[in-house]
Amino acid sequence: MADTGEDDGTRTGNRVDIDGDATGPVIAGNYNVVVDAQHGSTVTVLMDGQRPRPRRRDRIRLLPRRQGTPLGRDADLAAIAAALHAGESVQLWGPPGVGKSALLRYAARTLDAGGDGVVFLDAARREPEDLAQDIFEACHSTGGYAPSRGELPQLMEGVEATVYVDNADYTAEQLRTVMDAAPDALFVFAGREEVLQGTDGRAHRVEGITRDAAAELLTRELGGPGDPDLVTALWEAAAGTPLLLLRAAAVARLDPAAALPRPGAVRELLHPLFDRLDEPSLRALHLLGTFRDAELDPEHIGALSGTPDAAALCAGLAGLGLAEETELGYRVADGVVAALRERQGLRPYALERLCGYFADWAARPETPAAQVAGHARALEVLAELAEQSGRADLAVRVVRAASPALARSLRFGVWGRLLDQGLPAAQRAGDRQAEAYFTHERGVRAVLTGNRILAAVLLAEAGILWRQLGDTQGADAAANAQQYVPQEPGAGAGSPDAGSPDGPGEVNAPEGGGSDIGSSSTDPTPLQDPTAGTVPGTPAPEPALTPETGASMPTDPGPTAPDMPTVPSDPGMSGGGMPVDPGTAASPATGVPPTGIGEAGGAVAASAGAGGAGAAIALKVAAVIAAVVIGAVAVEQTRSSSESASDTPAVSAPTPTVEFTAPTDPVDATTDEPEPEPTGLAGTWNGSDGGTYVFTDAGLGTYTMADEDGCGNPTSTEFTGSGDTYSATAPGYAREPCDLVLGQIRTTITLGEDGDTAEVTQEVVSVVDRSARCTTCQSFTLTRAS
Repeated sequence: MADTGEDDGTRTGNRVDIDGDATGPVIAGNYNVVVDAQHGSTVTVLMDGQRPRPRRRDRIRLLPRRQGTPLGRDADLAAIAAALHAGESVQLWGPPGVGKSALLRYAARTLDAGGDGVVFLDAARREPEDLAQDIFEACHSTGGYAPSRGELPQLMEGVEATVYVDNADYTAEQLRTVMDAAPDALFVFAGREEVLQGTDGRAHRVEGITRDAAAELLTRELGGPGDPDLVTALWEAAAGTPLLLLRAAAVARLDPAAALPRPGAVRELLHPLFDRLDEPSLRALHLLGTFRDAELDPEHIGALSGTPDAAALCAGLAGLGLAEETELGYRVADGVVAALRERQGLRPYALERLCGYFADWAARPETPAAQVAGHARALEVLAELAEQSGRADLAVRVVRAASPALARSLRFGVWGRLLDQGLPAAQRAGDRQAEAYFTHERGVRAVLTGNRILAAVLLAEAGILWRQLGDTQGADAAANAQQYVPQEPGAGAGSPDAGSPDGPGEVNAPEGGGSDIGSSSTDPTPLQDPTAGTVPGTPAPEPALTPETGASMPTDPGPTAPDMPTVPSDPGMSGGGMPVDPGTAASPATGVPPTGIGEAGGAVAASAGAGGAGAAIALKVAAVIAAVVIGAVAVEQTRSSSESASDTPAVSAPTPTVEFTAPTDPVDATTDEPEPEPTGLAGTWNGSDGGTYVFTDAGLGTYTMADEDGCGNPTSTEFTGSGDTYSATAPGYAREPCDLVLGQIRTTITLGEDGDTAEVTQEVVSVVDRSARCTTCQSFTLTRAS
């Protein structure tokens, strides 16, 4: 990700020093940031002439890995070539397993690039703004510099490259964000849904291969031709999907006594394949399944699964249609996780060992920041598993170890997602030092992304926490960063960047106030909304790093979290995850409303300026920050004996309903099979509280629900999780003023065994005043209506 400045497009990443006292500078817009793993990062402003001057590469060439020629794709290649020749971007779309990635990679390597060169990127679980930084670094020698949102298109002006982006499961607006970052480039996207339309470019559906191509594929895999009638029947049953045909051939190839499977079983071949795997292969596949949709470098796969030559072993799994090779390594193939969950006898992997291994790796001085950012999804999954297992301490350890490297990678979107997991985990684990650190780093990130209001509140709160801990260095760093909080557009004094098109205040924020860049919310800037997410926990004892030959069973790659861009996932992932062994040192604080935030919040309000005015400013900030809101929740601030003599009356926000879009068959959208039964939260539910709730499956364990904020403005809430538990954290509002946020409320939904009932609980996870309380938090039951 962050590059070394080589002109051939090869990138090995910046080094990050986080071994106890890790520090290192990065430059974002006009800001110079010294990353500090112990006391929080410091910020200074660069004067005119001090910013780096990126140099455009003489040769832009960032190609995908080599692969064989995809069969039966001549017409598709011609369609891509015709669009590019006409000066149009194009989107390849179709169901999983149909061959979009293979087609895209082959096109990137073989079609006439023209212009200035070719860039190939994988957008899986990536914010559009992080992807834009990837494009910038592929085209420039940058020296650890992230241009502001306004400066980036200027630097990319005139770069006529062709950019191929795999797994670009973005909305139309998000695709435009990527394209706007390189205004003179042409793009070829691959994703599951048709999105690109109108003047943005043309969409091309990728369908199953022809019967002749299917016969050629089976002949190649089997080492000889099969029975023509059976081949035709298999091709029809698979709807020409190459992944299913590959698995059919694999079943026969692994068992010389077996023939090609009957056509009716072509979609049910995973268990027969599992039965034919040797122990090391099954162990490695189990590990990949534990990490859900995350990709892993073969080095980590070998170390954690205890398998020799993991690269060759995983290549074999990919040849069987069980794993997918990526630019970084391997991830589990579509549909595999759900089948693994059903397999008996797989021992869960030890969560403490997984977290300890990756925390140790991410904290090593020799680990490139780009590699840590490349494994960010795996780190997110570990943090989610830790929280779900009651090990907030392990979640904190993972996020704390990775945060400095993520900051130095200049991928502010994924950095924000991990910080959003780390803070609530630290609160649950009772780790005040980690709580101060995560609050501080979120504040610094908000400065870099132009979210001035959020930056002011977070840095003020961080200063309070540092002082409570007696850490003067951290308190000084927070106070120093506060003076560089971007001002409102047009402000004349203060920050040198106020009103400047090159400063983060305007670059990363929309008119009227700043948004968080890279946010997984609707925020247009390059960072992620700090209110999203939940997760991790405190530092635990360092686990042994020796491989477990007994192979523990991975936790299910069920739905996963924060959907930055909404990315569809393995359909099997929405039903729950694979188990992990959480160990014996579960955090006692898990499930208990965290302490500390209320105290810090009260202190922030007080320090903002004697009483009411300061408090109102701080509280309104929280409302601006909020990207998600949960209906039927309000907080009442009552008078305490030592504080204000007036009460703030409480109100309940209305409970909204949302339209639900049923998921389509991810293997073949053209089949006439009946629609699947709703899984996870997806569907319409009736509440015992009298409300109706509709959840839409956004993929990767994320479900969205339409809602309203405290003033009745429409918004949406994202619930994330896996297995039978999903949660969302959102603000609780006062009655007057309606945008006054008095705390954060977590709503947890636990599905019953039948999948048609669920229990809803609500708890206060933080308050801005110690006397604030929630008057509408309640427990109730949901019953599935459809």
